[in-house]
Amino acid sequence: MHATSCDIAIVGGGIIGASCALALSDLGQDVLLIEPQDLASGASKGNAGGLAFADILPLASPRIIRQALHWLSDPLGPLSLPPAYLPRMLPWLVHMWRASLRDRYSANIRAQAALMTLAHDEMMAMLEQAGLMNHLHSQGVLEVYEGEKRYQASMDNTHWRTRYGIESQTLQGADLAHCQPGLSPQFTHGIYIPSWRNVADPQALGQAIGQAAIDRGVRHLRQSVRWLQPMGAGARLILEDGSQLQARQVVLAAGAHSHLLARGLGDRIPLETERGYNTTLAPDALDLRQQITFGDHGFVISPLTCGIRVGGAVELAGLDRAPNYRRAQVMLDKAKAFFPDLKADGGTQWMGFRPSLPDSLPIIARSPRHPAVVYAFGHGHLGLTQSAATARLVHDLISDQTPAIDLQPYRVDRFRLL
Repeated sequence: MHATSCDIAIVGGGIIGASCALALSDLGQDVLLIEPQDLASGASKGNAGGLAFADILPLASPRIIRQALHWLSDPLGPLSLPPAYLPRMLPWLVHMWRASLRDRYSANIRAQAALMTLAHDEMMAMLEQAGLMNHLHSQGVLEVYEGEKRYQASMDNTHWRTRYGIESQTLQGADLAHCQPGLSPQFTHGIYIPSWRNVADPQALGQAIGQAAIDRGVRHLRQSVRWLQPMGAGARLILEDGSQLQARQVVLAAGAHSHLLARGLGDRIPLETERGYNTTLAPDALDLRQQITFGDHGFVISPLTCGIRVGGAVELAGLDRAPNYRRAQVMLDKAKAFFPDLKADGGTQWMGFRPSLPDSLPIIARSPRHPAVVYAFGHGHLGLTQSAATARLVHDLISDQTPAIDLQPYRVDRFRLL
């Protein structure tokens, strides 16, 4: 397909871009979704499948700052930062430390909770209206802890969830074993969160959302965008093949690559790549009743229709460093130890780029320098969860409606160092 102009260009065909395309398809405008690969084939493909509406606590927290030094001592632990990449990471780490201060931490929780409430409502509405409810499961999530001390250390999370009306159930002994048979007895405590939702296959859902948008008239252009340039009325996109595209408005939803295009508009955004790893095993690898979170070990194990997925952890190493699949193997080895019946052979390893901002909140806002460009990126590991909410807010911005929630916490310039 050759295109030289459109009303709205969406850059990025992951779960965020696909959801925005579907939301904007009702405006009666020419909407172009620009993605060089199959839709939802990047970070959206390797998602653990959780609609984590209860996950309101940001990574930037007083507890994580204290724990990070311990984690960083293990290059294959839950948090990794290669020494050679540290100088480049320093500004991001400074912003993260500032976001972890008590007053900012509390404000970020409020902002995350507001976005999660909208995320739940908009996801249910989007799936219902698009006829995609068959992708949704209601298994909940089980967080497990080794001993009373580890369990008590998680009580701050429970406190905040209770404060925002998120139900959880404490499980021990026989109740925990009944909830998830086969779990190693070293895990003595569990917290079950029923409001957590799950999808059968995150890539399949992302592609179904994208196809629903295409069925409603959105065009899919298989190209990469090299550069964004402001114009008098809109923006010019320079494509990988050297051609140009003019758009009245642009939605930038290119995940971990978004800040590179934003820089061309003069907006310097401290986005870093939170590289995630996983291994997907055969669907019969384990009798898994719901997603299990091993918080102290930095990974989850999820039952998906495409298989049992073991993944997580955080590697802050940018876009160019070669994958270190030993990280995936370490998580798989732990999963085998925690579930002795797990059939751990024959899995497929994966690494993907999660776009991470220091305060764990996305940017959902117009560019302050070039208002024809709307930013919708930086969701970290919550892109699937917050996709429908982001699409609703982008729709509000594009159509000049009052946003469904206050967008002040998600503005572009919140990272200025005073």
